[in-house]
Amino acid sequence: MGANLPTSTICTTINKVCASGMKATMVASQSISLDPSRVLISGGFESMSNAPHYLPKSRNPYKLGNSTVLDGVIHDGLWDVYKNQHMGMCGEKCAVDYGISREEQDEYAIGSYTRAQSAMRGGKFEDEIVSVSIPQRKGANPTIVSTDEEISGDGKILDKIPTLRPAFQTDGSGTITAGNASSLNDGASALVLMSEEKARSLDITPLARILGFGDAEQSPEDFTTAPSLAIPKALQNASNTMTLNDVDYHEINEAFSVVSLANIKILDLDPTTVNVFGGAVALGHPIGSSGARIIATLISVLKDRDGTVGCASICNGGGGASAIVIERLH
Repeated sequence: MGANLPTSTICTTINKVCASGMKATMVASQSISLDPSRVLISGGFESMSNAPHYLPKSRNPYKLGNSTVLDGVIHDGLWDVYKNQHMGMCGEKCAVDYGISREEQDEYAIGSYTRAQSAMRGGKFEDEIVSVSIPQRKGANPTIVSTDEEISGDGKILDKIPTLRPAFQTDGSGTITAGNASSLNDGASALVLMSEEKARSLDITPLARILGFGDAEQSPEDFTTAPSLAIPKALQNASNTMTLNDVDYHEINEAFSVVSLANIKILDLDPTTVNVFGGAVALGHPIGSSGARIIATLISVLKDRDGTVGCASICNGGGGASAIVIERLH
Protein backbone atom coordinates (compact mmCIF):
# COMPACT_ATOMS: atom_id res chain seq x y z
CA MET A 1 0.00 0.00 0.00
CA GLY A 2 2.82 2.36 0.89
CA ALA A 3 4.36 1.77 -2.54
CA ASN A 4 1.09 2.84 -4.20
CA LEU A 5 0.57 -0.59 -5.75
CA PRO A 6 -3.03 -1.53 -6.48
CA THR A 7 -4.95 -3.29 -3.75
CA SER A 8 -5.22 -6.31 -6.04
CA THR A 9 -1.46 -6.88 -5.68
CA ILE A 10 -0.79 -10.28 -4.09
CA CYS A 11 1.42 -10.15 -1.01
CA THR A 12 2.86 -13.01 1.03
CA THR A 13 4.97 -12.88 4.19
CA ILE A 14 7.75 -15.42 4.59
CA ASN A 15 9.24 -16.12 8.01
CA LYS A 16 12.43 -18.18 7.92
CA VAL A 17 14.16 -16.04 10.50
CA CYS A 18 17.55 -14.88 9.15
CA ALA A 19 16.96 -16.59 5.79
CA SER A 20 13.56 -14.91 5.22
CA GLY A 21 14.71 -12.49 2.51
CA MET A 22 16.45 -15.25 0.57
CA LYS A 23 13.57 -17.69 0.97
CA ALA A 24 11.17 -15.02 -0.29
CA THR A 25 13.35 -14.73 -3.40
CA MET A 26 13.26 -18.50 -3.87
CA VAL A 27 9.48 -18.56 -3.58
CA ALA A 28 9.22 -15.68 -6.05
CA SER A 29 11.41 -17.58 -8.52
CA GLN A 30 9.23 -20.66 -8.17
CA SER A 31 6.10 -18.57 -8.74
CA ILE A 32 7.56 -17.15 -11.95
CA SER A 33 8.33 -20.66 -13.20
CA LEU A 34 4.58 -21.34 -12.99
CA ASP A 35 3.55 -18.02 -14.54
CA PRO A 36 6.31 -16.39 -16.63
CA SER A 37 4.17 -13.29 -17.19
CA ARG A 38 4.45 -12.19 -13.57
CA VAL A 39 6.75 -9.54 -12.11
CA LEU A 40 7.54 -10.07 -8.44
CA ILE A 41 9.32 -8.13 -5.73
CA SER A 42 11.09 -10.18 -3.07
CA GLY A 43 13.08 -9.15 -0.05
CA GLY A 44 12.67 -8.33 3.59
CA PHE A 45 13.03 -5.75 6.31
CA GLU A 46 13.77 -5.55 10.00
CA SER A 47 13.71 -2.68 12.48
CA MET A 48 15.51 -4.14 15.44
CA SER A 49 15.62 -0.75 17.16
CA ASN A 50 11.81 -0.76 17.23
CA ALA A 51 11.40 -4.33 18.45
CA PRO A 52 9.24 -4.26 21.58
CA HIS A 53 9.76 -5.73 25.00
CA TYR A 54 7.15 -8.19 26.22
CA LEU A 55 5.33 -8.47 29.51
CA PRO A 56 4.51 -12.19 29.79
CA LYS A 57 1.20 -13.03 31.43
CA SER A 58 0.31 -9.35 31.58
CA ARG A 59 -3.31 -10.19 30.77
CA ASN A 60 -3.53 -11.89 34.16
CA PRO A 61 -3.21 -10.07 37.48
CA TYR A 62 0.40 -9.83 38.70
CA LYS A 63 1.20 -11.28 42.10
CA LEU A 64 3.35 -9.57 44.70
CA GLY A 65 7.00 -9.43 43.63
CA ASN A 66 9.13 -8.61 40.61
CA SER A 67 8.20 -9.47 37.02
CA THR A 68 10.33 -10.11 33.95
CA VAL A 69 10.40 -8.07 30.76
CA LEU A 70 11.44 -10.04 27.66
CA ASP A 71 13.49 -8.49 24.86
CA GLY A 72 11.57 -9.16 21.63
CA VAL A 73 14.74 -9.26 19.52
CA ILE A 74 16.24 -12.05 21.61
CA HIS A 75 12.98 -13.87 22.34
CA ASP A 76 11.78 -14.01 18.71
CA GLY A 77 14.99 -13.86 16.71
CA LEU A 78 18.12 -14.81 18.63
CA TRP A 79 17.10 -17.59 20.99
CA ASP A 80 17.68 -21.33 20.58
CA VAL A 81 14.44 -22.67 22.03
CA TYR A 82 15.67 -26.28 21.94
CA LYS A 83 18.63 -25.75 24.26
CA ASN A 84 17.10 -22.64 25.86
CA GLN A 85 20.14 -20.50 25.15
CA HIS A 86 21.21 -17.46 23.15
CA MET A 87 22.33 -18.33 19.63
CA GLY A 88 25.67 -16.82 20.53
CA MET A 89 26.26 -19.98 22.55
CA CYS A 90 25.76 -21.98 19.35
CA GLY A 91 28.49 -19.83 17.86
CA GLU A 92 30.73 -20.71 20.81
CA LYS A 93 30.08 -24.41 20.14
CA CYS A 94 31.04 -23.87 16.50
CA ALA A 95 34.31 -22.22 17.54
CA VAL A 96 35.18 -25.23 19.72
CA ASP A 97 34.08 -27.80 17.14
CA TYR A 98 36.25 -26.31 14.40
CA GLY A 99 39.13 -25.01 16.49
CA ILE A 100 38.59 -21.33 15.72
CA SER A 101 40.23 -19.00 18.23
CA ARG A 102 39.18 -15.60 19.56
CA GLU A 103 42.14 -14.06 17.74
CA GLU A 104 41.04 -15.55 14.41
CA GLN A 105 37.52 -14.23 14.89
CA ASP A 106 38.76 -10.74 15.81
CA GLU A 107 41.10 -10.69 12.82
CA TYR A 108 38.24 -11.72 10.56
CA ALA A 109 35.95 -9.03 12.02
CA ILE A 110 38.57 -6.33 11.50
CA GLY A 111 38.97 -7.54 7.91
CA SER A 112 35.20 -7.38 7.38
CA TYR A 113 35.07 -3.77 8.62
CA THR A 114 38.12 -2.82 6.57
CA ARG A 115 36.72 -4.31 3.36
CA ALA A 116 33.30 -2.72 3.94
CA GLN A 117 34.78 0.72 4.62
CA SER A 118 37.01 0.43 1.55
CA ALA A 119 34.03 -0.61 -0.57
CA MET A 120 31.98 2.33 0.71
CA ARG A 121 34.76 4.83 0.00
CA GLY A 122 35.13 3.34 -3.48
CA GLY A 123 31.42 3.74 -4.23
CA LYS A 124 30.88 -0.02 -4.51
CA PHE A 125 27.52 0.10 -2.70
CA GLU A 126 26.05 3.01 -4.65
CA ASP A 127 24.15 0.79 -7.08
CA GLU A 128 22.42 -1.08 -4.28
CA ILE A 129 21.61 1.70 -1.79
CA VAL A 130 18.47 3.81 -2.03
CA SER A 131 18.58 7.09 -0.09
CA VAL A 132 16.07 7.50 2.72
CA SER A 133 14.57 10.93 3.47
CA ILE A 134 13.73 11.55 7.13
CA PRO A 135 11.32 14.46 7.77
CA GLN A 136 12.43 17.00 10.38
CA ARG A 137 10.61 19.62 12.40
CA LYS A 138 8.56 22.21 10.58
CA GLY A 139 10.70 24.38 8.33
CA ALA A 140 13.82 22.20 8.53
CA ASN A 141 15.16 20.32 5.55
CA PRO A 142 14.80 16.54 5.68
CA THR A 143 17.79 14.45 6.69
CA ILE A 144 19.00 12.26 3.82
CA VAL A 145 20.61 8.95 4.73
CA SER A 146 22.53 7.64 1.72
CA THR A 147 25.41 5.73 3.26
CA ASP A 148 25.61 2.88 5.75
CA GLU A 149 25.89 4.39 9.21
CA GLU A 150 27.49 1.28 10.70
CA ILE A 151 30.67 1.68 8.65
CA SER A 152 30.76 5.47 8.39
CA GLY A 153 32.78 6.00 11.58
CA ASP A 154 36.39 6.96 12.00
CA GLY A 155 37.66 3.42 12.40
CA LYS A 156 38.27 3.60 16.16
CA ILE A 157 36.03 0.56 16.63
CA LEU A 158 38.72 -1.58 15.00
CA ASP A 159 41.13 -0.82 17.84
CA LYS A 160 38.51 -1.82 20.40
CA ILE A 161 37.62 -5.22 18.89
CA PRO A 162 40.46 -7.19 20.55
CA THR A 163 39.69 -5.62 23.95
CA LEU A 164 35.98 -6.47 24.17
CA ARG A 165 34.70 -9.00 26.66
CA PRO A 166 32.96 -12.21 25.55
CA ALA A 167 29.23 -11.53 25.23
CA PHE A 168 27.74 -14.97 25.80
CA GLN A 169 30.11 -17.44 27.44
CA THR A 170 31.48 -15.56 30.43
CA ASP A 171 33.44 -18.29 32.22
CA GLY A 172 36.73 -17.16 30.72
CA SER A 173 36.62 -19.46 27.69
CA GLY A 174 34.27 -17.38 25.53
CA THR A 175 35.42 -16.12 22.14
CA ILE A 176 32.41 -14.29 20.66
CA THR A 177 32.08 -10.59 21.43
CA ALA A 178 29.98 -7.67 20.26
CA GLY A 179 32.86 -6.80 17.95
CA ASN A 180 33.23 -10.10 16.09
CA ALA A 181 29.49 -10.71 15.85
CA SER A 182 26.89 -8.88 13.76
CA SER A 183 25.30 -5.86 15.39
CA LEU A 184 21.64 -4.97 15.90
CA ASN A 185 20.40 -2.98 12.93
CA ASP A 186 17.50 -1.60 10.96
CA GLY A 187 17.45 -2.34 7.25
CA ALA A 188 15.45 -3.34 4.21
CA SER A 189 16.25 -4.90 0.85
CA ALA A 190 14.30 -5.79 -2.26
CA LEU A 191 14.83 -7.47 -5.62
CA VAL A 192 12.70 -7.30 -8.76
CA LEU A 193 12.27 -10.68 -10.44
CA MET A 194 10.78 -11.65 -13.79
CA SER A 195 11.20 -14.25 -16.50
CA GLU A 196 13.51 -13.73 -19.47
CA GLU A 197 10.41 -13.64 -21.65
CA LYS A 198 8.88 -10.86 -19.52
CA ALA A 199 12.11 -8.87 -19.49
CA ARG A 200 12.28 -8.98 -23.27
CA SER A 201 8.67 -7.83 -23.59
CA LEU A 202 9.40 -4.85 -21.32
CA ASP A 203 12.75 -4.13 -22.99
CA ILE A 204 14.55 -4.53 -19.66
CA THR A 205 18.17 -5.65 -19.36
CA PRO A 206 18.46 -7.89 -16.28
CA LEU A 207 21.43 -7.81 -13.93
CA ALA A 208 21.61 -11.53 -13.23
CA ARG A 209 19.90 -14.87 -13.63
CA ILE A 210 18.99 -17.34 -10.89
CA LEU A 211 20.55 -20.69 -11.69
CA GLY A 212 19.42 -22.69 -8.68
CA PHE A 213 18.87 -22.71 -4.94
CA GLY A 214 18.57 -25.09 -2.03
CA ASP A 215 17.91 -25.44 1.69
CA ALA A 216 19.58 -27.60 4.31
CA GLU A 217 18.89 -28.52 7.90
CA GLN A 218 20.74 -30.10 10.81
CA SER A 219 20.76 -29.98 14.61
CA PRO A 220 19.47 -26.57 15.79
CA GLU A 221 22.62 -25.88 17.82
CA ASP A 222 24.69 -26.42 14.66
CA PHE A 223 22.86 -23.89 12.49
CA THR A 224 26.15 -22.03 12.11
CA THR A 225 27.55 -24.59 9.65
CA ALA A 226 24.31 -25.35 7.77
CA PRO A 227 25.44 -23.17 4.80
CA SER A 228 28.11 -25.79 4.07
CA LEU A 229 25.24 -28.21 3.38
CA ALA A 230 22.97 -25.78 1.54
CA ILE A 231 25.64 -24.55 -0.88
CA PRO A 232 26.30 -27.97 -2.51
CA LYS A 233 22.53 -28.50 -2.82
CA ALA A 234 22.10 -25.17 -4.56
CA LEU A 235 24.97 -25.98 -6.93
CA GLN A 236 23.46 -29.37 -7.75
CA ASN A 237 20.08 -27.79 -8.41
CA ALA A 238 21.75 -25.21 -10.65
CA SER A 239 23.43 -27.92 -12.74
CA ASN A 240 24.34 -31.54 -12.21
CA THR A 241 27.88 -30.70 -13.30
CA MET A 242 28.38 -27.50 -11.30
CA THR A 243 30.94 -27.59 -8.48
CA LEU A 244 32.48 -25.12 -6.06
CA ASN A 245 35.22 -24.56 -8.61
CA ASP A 246 32.64 -22.92 -10.89
CA VAL A 247 31.79 -20.24 -8.32
CA ASP A 248 33.75 -17.02 -8.67
CA TYR A 249 32.56 -15.32 -5.47
CA HIS A 250 30.62 -16.18 -2.32
CA GLU A 251 28.51 -14.19 0.12
CA ILE A 252 28.18 -16.05 3.42
CA ASN A 253 26.15 -14.09 5.95
CA GLU A 254 28.24 -13.19 8.96
CA ALA A 255 25.85 -13.79 11.84
CA PHE A 256 29.11 -14.22 13.72
CA SER A 257 32.66 -14.15 12.37
CA VAL A 258 32.92 -17.80 13.29
CA VAL A 259 30.10 -18.65 10.84
CA SER A 260 32.05 -17.54 7.79
CA LEU A 261 35.32 -18.94 9.13
CA ALA A 262 33.81 -22.37 9.80
CA ASN A 263 32.06 -22.67 6.44
CA ILE A 264 35.17 -21.50 4.59
CA LYS A 265 37.09 -24.19 6.46
CA ILE A 266 34.56 -26.97 5.82
CA LEU A 267 34.22 -26.24 2.09
CA ASP A 268 37.91 -25.32 1.65
CA LEU A 269 37.01 -22.00 0.04
CA ASP A 270 39.49 -19.32 -0.95
CA PRO A 271 38.90 -16.63 1.73
CA THR A 272 39.69 -13.87 -0.77
CA THR A 273 36.54 -14.80 -2.71
CA VAL A 274 34.18 -14.61 0.30
CA ASN A 275 32.42 -11.40 1.40
CA VAL A 276 34.69 -9.24 -0.74
CA PHE A 277 32.94 -6.01 0.31
CA GLY A 278 32.72 -7.01 3.96
CA GLY A 279 29.78 -8.71 5.61
CA ALA A 280 27.20 -8.52 8.36
CA VAL A 281 29.78 -8.11 11.13
CA ALA A 282 30.50 -4.70 9.60
CA LEU A 283 27.32 -3.91 7.69
CA GLY A 284 24.87 -5.30 10.22
CA HIS A 285 22.34 -8.12 10.15
CA PRO A 286 18.73 -6.87 10.17
CA ILE A 287 17.28 -10.36 10.38
CA GLY A 288 14.49 -10.25 7.80
CA SER A 289 16.54 -8.26 5.29
CA SER A 290 19.94 -9.96 5.14
CA GLY A 291 19.01 -12.89 2.89
CA ALA A 292 18.05 -10.55 0.05
CA ARG A 293 20.76 -7.98 0.83
CA ILE A 294 23.61 -10.43 0.30
CA ILE A 295 22.19 -11.38 -3.12
CA ALA A 296 22.27 -7.70 -4.14
CA THR A 297 25.80 -7.30 -2.81
CA LEU A 298 26.88 -10.45 -4.63
CA ILE A 299 25.70 -8.92 -7.90
CA SER A 300 27.74 -5.80 -7.10
CA VAL A 301 30.83 -7.93 -6.40
CA LEU A 302 30.44 -9.92 -9.62
CA LYS A 303 30.11 -6.69 -11.59
CA ASP A 304 33.07 -5.03 -9.91
CA ARG A 305 35.38 -8.05 -10.22
CA ASP A 306 34.11 -9.13 -13.65
CA GLY A 307 32.90 -12.44 -12.25
CA THR A 308 30.16 -14.60 -13.69
CA VAL A 309 28.86 -17.11 -11.13
CA GLY A 310 28.23 -16.33 -7.48
CA CYS A 311 26.66 -18.09 -4.52
CA ALA A 312 24.97 -16.41 -1.57
CA SER A 313 24.19 -18.40 1.57
CA ILE A 314 22.74 -17.67 4.99
CA CYS A 315 22.17 -19.73 8.12
CA ASN A 316 19.02 -19.44 10.19
CA GLY A 317 17.94 -20.31 13.70
CA GLY A 318 16.52 -23.81 14.09
CA GLY A 319 19.43 -25.50 12.33
CA GLY A 320 18.75 -24.39 8.76
CA ALA A 321 20.35 -22.51 5.90
CA SER A 322 19.48 -21.37 2.40
CA ALA A 323 21.75 -20.83 -0.59
CA ILE A 324 21.20 -19.41 -4.07
CA VAL A 325 23.41 -19.51 -7.16
CA ILE A 326 23.27 -16.64 -9.64
CA GLU A 327 24.90 -15.79 -12.95
CA ARG A 328 25.76 -12.19 -13.80
CA LEU A 329 24.55 -11.28 -17.25
CA HIS A 330 27.27 -9.38 -19.10
